[in-house]
Amino acid sequence: MDLASLQQQLQCPNLAPVESWQPKFCGDLPLRITADGRWLYQGSEIRRQPMVRLFASVLICQQQQYYLQTPVEKVRIQVEDAPFLVVASQWQDTVNGPLLTLTTNIGDAVSVTPQYPLRLKTFAQQQLPYLQLWRGLSARLNRNTYYQLIEQCSEVYWNGASHYQLKSAGYPFTLGVLV
Repeated sequence: MDLASLQQQLQCPNLAPVESWQPKFCGDLPLRITADGRWLYQGSEIRRQPMVRLFASVLICQQQQYYLQTPVEKVRIQVEDAPFLVVASQWQDTVNGPLLTLTTNIGDAVSVTPQYPLRLKTFAQQQLPYLQLWRGLSARLNRNTYYQLIEQCSEVYWNGASHYQLKSAGYPFTLGVLV
């Protein structure tokens, strides 16, 4: 096992075994995650971070729908974009080259690897970078983190377009495309 794999296992949040639970669907819950990362219940913001982390630990995305899933119930919630935001980045030296670790707005630190890659997705008619997470979930890079990382990218011409890429542990990831 290499250092990057060990670090990834240590940084992964304590996730509930949601995949092994088969509860019945109980309907919609008036919970919404806004595009700026706020969690709202019946229109009021949930400000207690431990409560948000609890909900996040049982959050799952299936067929582009978001659910909170426990052993006894499954409820659908609304997510405007991605349920999480990447708010910080850090580089570490490894035997495979510099490793990028991104931290979400709920405190999860995730190393960018093929298991948790950066991907471009369209939101609000823009191509934006997202960190792919577990259970079909993702985290959009906030503006500050994006600008910090784009300065570290190399321009690579591929498939008729300029791709702005960075490498994490030797693997290339695209943060933007200029057509």
